[in-house]
Amino acid sequence: MTQWARAMCAVAVAATLTGVGTTVGVAQADSQPYLPAPGIESKYFQQGPWAVTEEIGFGCCDSTGAKYDVWHPTDLGAGSAKHPIVVWGDGTKAVPSQYAYLLRHLASWGFVVIGTENQQTGSGSDILGSLSYLKGLAADPASMFFGKLDTAAAGAMGHSQGASGVLNAMVASEGAIKTAVPIEIPAQLWCSSGTTCADSRKLTSGSVFFVNGSADRFISPSTQALPWQAVGLQSNQAYYEATATSVPKVWATLNGPDHNDVQGRPDCAQASTPCTSGVYGYLGYPTAWMMAQLRDDAEARDAFRTGTGEFLAPAPNWRNQSSTVSR
Repeated sequence: MTQWARAMCAVAVAATLTGVGTTVGVAQADSQPYLPAPGIESKYFQQGPWAVTEEIGFGCCDSTGAKYDVWHPTDLGAGSAKHPIVVWGDGTKAVPSQYAYLLRHLASWGFVVIGTENQQTGSGSDILGSLSYLKGLAADPASMFFGKLDTAAAGAMGHSQGASGVLNAMVASEGAIKTAVPIEIPAQLWCSSGTTCADSRKLTSGSVFFVNGSADRFISPSTQALPWQAVGLQSNQAYYEATATSVPKVWATLNGPDHNDVQGRPDCAQASTPCTSGVYGYLGYPTAWMMAQLRDDAEARDAFRTGTGEFLAPAPNWRNQSSTVSR
């Protein structure tokens, strides 16, 4: 059993014995409008074993003066755990707290999540800066994060403009960001300048999991009529196909969600429009992907394996499942 697995077991046992639960309200399959697939999706759709602390305005500042918000396991380092890092990228004019349900969910599985309150994250520079900020705290004896982060295991996740931002941050990180999950990545026609465009052809290392909603045909369509080689990356399929074959990559479309469902808490009541059902579908497999890529969770990794993975099986919640993950 790995050190991480021992730590996870210790936290789970402690929570059971003390009756302490996580502060995360995570979707329950029997009471919500989303039924996860049995297996890996169902496992990671549920809350993790870690209680979670949310700290809005935790630290300052990025290059624009925006503060950082953080979600982290309350009992940092329990069982000698070293927590992997997830850096978050906001959509245009959004802040991390609008995605609190998803970010709390990730933290409940042991990740330390950080997001800048910067509302223009497309260049990726301030997303990458948030990683540098957190790494600095991990090396600071005065910080609660000192010695408790696995700074070699960092991933990035972002929405809309922030989805472009996490790809740009990953390219610029020179390997420091190991994986990215762009959610509802905009077609390149929506770029306001070259710095806010993302080009998956520039990815030369790491791994990537593209996720979009079937109703998001305006900003982040699944497919495009003309080939991307002629008109650019105007669809999730194009971003996926343009990513080098040497980079493990996955793409899939959630059936039903629109552009802002990822902001659900968990339903659409507090989300920006358009939103059709809420965050449910973004919980299980994206969390499993981070566990596979940053914690070497073999069972989670197998779920995405080409040809045989659970994720690639026909399912009512997903379509367009594509993968080059072979090991």
